[in-house]
Amino acid sequence: MLSNLQLLVKRVHSTIAYIMRRAFISLVSKVLLYQPLNQKMSCTSVPLNPKLRRKMVVGLGNPGMGSTRHSVGMAVLGALAGRLGVAEHWRVDRQVLGELVLSEQEGVQLLLLKPHLLMNINGASVAKAAEKFKIMPEDIYLIHDELDKPLGKFAMKQGGSARGHNGVRSCMDCLKTDVMPRMRIGIGRPAGKVSVERHVLGRFSREEQELVRAVLEQSAELLLQHITASSSEGTLPQGGRVTAKT
Repeated sequence: MLSNLQLLVKRVHSTIAYIMRRAFISLVSKVLLYQPLNQKMSCTSVPLNPKLRRKMVVGLGNPGMGSTRHSVGMAVLGALAGRLGVAEHWRVDRQVLGELVLSEQEGVQLLLLKPHLLMNINGASVAKAAEKFKIMPEDIYLIHDELDKPLGKFAMKQGGSARGHNGVRSCMDCLKTDVMPRMRIGIGRPAGKVSVERHVLGRFSREEQELVRAVLEQSAELLLQHITASSSEGTLPQGGRVTAKT
């Protein structure tokens, strides 16, 4: 067994490693954020409509790992793009370090964004898109995985703490606020001795995939309701749950 001194040294090492990691992430984000927007780098061909309110939806995840639990936010964004009929119109925009597509829905010009940055620094992409398209933080909807909700459950959250989610924390750091509404997609916690990291970076099983498909469709529909709702529409549902077929 480890002595008290060994435990203390281990905790100190872990704390130092965490501080250094956070400092490095902060430095990288600042470097990306302070790169000036160059109009020649833009590939966005859809004109902005100054008469419409502008909102943005961001699918958080890791580029190239779209089928993992940690990138389920990107999968929901893809489902939303399909629901809006713009799934074939994604364009790379190097100014915002990601892919985007624009759609107009019920008096709202909606920007969908898939950052091309790793989860821990994707807030830089979100902040640059918000600057370019002049979108306020309260009009930026984040979609992300949620360990503390079981698979099949999804819910809206109106700002607040990142609850340990590195992608959300990155967005909060770069936008300098926590007011962004969020769609949280449950992936559940790992079973047995499986580490959290291995769990979130793993793929959904075959049995889970059918459930996930229904979650993508229903969560995208709920999110769209919240985005296009007017203040006179009353209380909207805040979440839902899909159960496995027996």
